[in-house]
Amino acid sequence: MLQAWIGPQDLAALWLTLKLAAVTTVVLLILGTPLALWLARTQSRFKLAVESVVALPLVLPPTVIGFYLLILLGSQGPIQALGGPSLAFTFTGLVIGSVFYSLPFVVQPLQNAFAGIGTGTLEAAACLRAGPWDRFFTVVIPLSRRGFLTAITLGFAHTVGEFGVVLMIGGNIPGETQVVSIAIYDHVEAVDYASAHVLSGLLLALSFLMLFTLYAINGRIKMVVS
Repeated sequence: MLQAWIGPQDLAALWLTLKLAAVTTVVLLILGTPLALWLARTQSRFKLAVESVVALPLVLPPTVIGFYLLILLGSQGPIQALGGPSLAFTFTGLVIGSVFYSLPFVVQPLQNAFAGIGTGTLEAAACLRAGPWDRFFTVVIPLSRRGFLTAITLGFAHTVGEFGVVLMIGGNIPGETQVVSIAIYDHVEAVDYASAHVLSGLLLALSFLMLFTLYAINGRIKMVVS
């Protein structure tokens, strides 16, 4: 049905955007969960520095992050100088850029959720001979489900809406690195407002639906807990 409103190139951009958001969210959960747990529990003097680095994408222009990632991952970057591949203008490069750009939207909700779990609950589980992994999967995760839901939703939605970072590190290659936000920009430049309206409307509807679902589910969880 979408083919009646947008062309094959826009459909490819839409699919690539959803794929990028899904992969990025999974990677962020894998990397962000232990980092958030450490930030919630540590008394290290490096905590403030790490928190500041995690929060940088909230204040830095996306083009700044994209520029430095382009230098790092590009053909003249240190990774290729050490014998590695050039990851700029590839899907892998898009994932790396998206992980950096969406990092605080996953780590911060998880950190807040982990910090809200009292040490008494974990100590009680330890007294019942629950090991670290048992405590994490049977105590921490269930008590942090609102944080995980928020992290997944915000991480996915934020990645879907990226523009500056993905443009800098991935360029605008149709079918390979062109995401929906860049496709919308192309349509506006070409004064093709009809196609821009359709793609923008899709992103608007998707973003609203995800946030509405997040607030609805979190509200129900809060009612159950209270």
